[in-house]
Amino acid sequence: MKKTLAIIFCLIIKNTNVYAKENLLIDSLSAHYNLDSLKKNSKYFRDKSILPLPIVFRLPETGFAGGALVTGTFKFKNDGAIAKPSQISAGVAYTQKEQFLAYMPFSVFYNNIKYYINGEVGFFKYNYKYFGIGENQIPEETYGVDYPRLKILVSQQIGKNLYAGLRYQFENYKVTSTEVGKELASGKVAGSQNSRTSSLGISFLKDTRDAIFYPRKGTFAEFYILPTLKAFGADRNFNRIVLDFANYQPLHSKVVLATNIYGSFIQGKNVPFNQLSLLGGAKKMRGLFEGKFRDKNFFLLQAESRFEVWKFIGLTAFSSLGYLGDEKQLVRFDKPKFTYGAGLRIKAIKKEHINIRIDYGIQPKEKGNLYLTIGEAF
Repeated sequence: MKKTLAIIFCLIIKNTNVYAKENLLIDSLSAHYNLDSLKKNSKYFRDKSILPLPIVFRLPETGFAGGALVTGTFKFKNDGAIAKPSQISAGVAYTQKEQFLAYMPFSVFYNNIKYYINGEVGFFKYNYKYFGIGENQIPEETYGVDYPRLKILVSQQIGKNLYAGLRYQFENYKVTSTEVGKELASGKVAGSQNSRTSSLGISFLKDTRDAIFYPRKGTFAEFYILPTLKAFGADRNFNRIVLDFANYQPLHSKVVLATNIYGSFIQGKNVPFNQLSLLGGAKKMRGLFEGKFRDKNFFLLQAESRFEVWKFIGLTAFSSLGYLGDEKQLVRFDKPKFTYGAGLRIKAIKKEHINIRIDYGIQPKEKGNLYLTIGEAF
């Protein structure tokens, strides 16, 4: 039963960080269930394996979704015992809301863990909801979009648990449908017809967590500056600065307090609406649709208490406090947004403590949202 749950609920995780959780997850499944019968060594690689997996997930933005994924893992021939497995995957999924995504995440460690390359290539045919920009919320508007996307981080270890490198991102965003008579259809919103972003900047990461999937102590931090420039192939110029800091503190042998500070700050004019700083989604302010609030800047505080209750069952209680801002006021601390909720955790793999995550988040005075995915929010 445990094996069935772990594989059926192998879900798509969009974010990437220095240790590429989505790739480590698949490698953990392979190792845990001895799905390595295809491993063969070659001149350049060792410990190779190929693993097919079904995909199931449920988010407010997609409804239920399903698909398939194939992943290959390997290590370089000359790397030693401390080397982490590299991975290249390819998957497709189709959602209840008639959205399609094809994606190929990759995570490569070379020369043991000295060099690290992580990213994703994908194509998305989606529909999203738009609620306006800033504090001026409008009735929700559904729009369709097609876009290819490339994200890549190339980094080198420069100290203990510390990496520095270059981050690149490309996205060609083409709006395919809007609602007649509404704000996006008017063409007055930047990027409401199409936008092309091509961004290149520096990134610094530090990770002292004692585990990747369920940390009980330590910190994870990333800071990056990502200029989008016409010189790089974009259709406009702007700059993004991001800080992501998470801390994990044990309160008891079975209780962990996880906290997260996240800030996204954009400089420039005519920034496309899809590239603004977004609040909401499965990781930032659960309870809100992704992009429920958007502006040039946001500042977010999150806290979650995680309880290991019984054997493979856990519970959580979480809350988030977010603020928007722009060029006139960096952060509008007088206009907070608040969400809270609770969740159930089902341990799918004991060794790595990988959990199936079922969360229900609420914004006061509005209906809640259900999330079914895998791994913790932060």
